[in-house]
Parts: sequence; C-alpha cells; structure tokens
Amino acid sequence: MEKQEGRDPAAVRIDDPWYDELAAGWGEHEAGGPEDPAATPGALPRQPSAPTTADIYLEVQRSPAFQEVRGRYRRFVFPAAAAFLLWYLAYVVAATAAPGLMARPVAGAVNVAMVAGLAQFATTFLLTWAYARHARLRRDRAALELRWDTQEMTRGVRP
Repeated sequence: MEKQEGRDPAAVRIDDPWYDELAAGWGEHEAGGPEDPAATPGALPRQPSAPTTADIYLEVQRSPAFQEVRGRYRRFVFPAAAAFLLWYLAYVVAATAAPGLMARPVAGAVNVAMVAGLAQFATTFLLTWAYARHARLRRDRAALELRWDTQEMTRGVRP
C-alpha cells in the first residue's frame, strides 16, 4: 500500500495482486442506487452479466452427464447399503432371538455366531472392494471428464 504525505486518505492505492475489490465490498452498488446506470432515465439497459461460478455449477448439476454419474452411484450404493444393513440386522436378531441356533457348534469351539460375526467383517471388505471397483469402472472416468469441463468453464469467471 502506498501512502504519501499530504494526500487524501481516500486516494490510497492498493498494490496487492491478491486483493479483491468486490470481496472488500467496493464496486458493489444497490440496484436503483445513484451508481446504477439503469436507474437513470434514458440509460441503456444493462447487458446480461457473465455467468458466475454458482451458475456454472448449477448448469453442470442439471446436465445429463452429471445425472448419469449420480444415477450410477445411486443404483449401486442404495441396494448395497440396504443388503448390508439387512445382513447386519439378521445377525443381531438371530443373536437375540435364536441363541440356541447361534450356539450350535460348527467345528470344535467355533459356533454359528462366531462364523456369522467373522462373515460380517468379510462382507465389509467385500463391499468396500465392490464399491471401489464399481467406481473405477463405471463412474470415475465420467466424473473426471465432468470435473475437467467444469474447471474449464469456471476459469476466469468471477465467483
């Protein structure tokens, strides 16, 4: 910031390249205020403003490509989560409602409850692997293309 003796404080110049005038509140005017050229009689109508970042993201969100990626995500996650939740609840209900069944020996000291409990861990890892594979094969490429397109559209756009 430069400040020289005897100058008006309002004439202070800011030389900071990271300083954003609009973020500081300068350059923003109320509609219909004294700085609004559309408020003066005989003034030309305002040109439509360039899209903002929010407009671009809303446009991308409404695009068929984004909807397809979201649809692929939902078609995998909702059934998988429901199946895993049912499997977990079946284990809990069986442990409380059928203790005789869960106590039945399978091999030596290993009983049905221990096998089912270990199967919970196994299905957790299996579901994680299936999710990562599904994402890699069915969503990642399309999502990356959407990301690059969005970055290109937002380059140089005011926030």
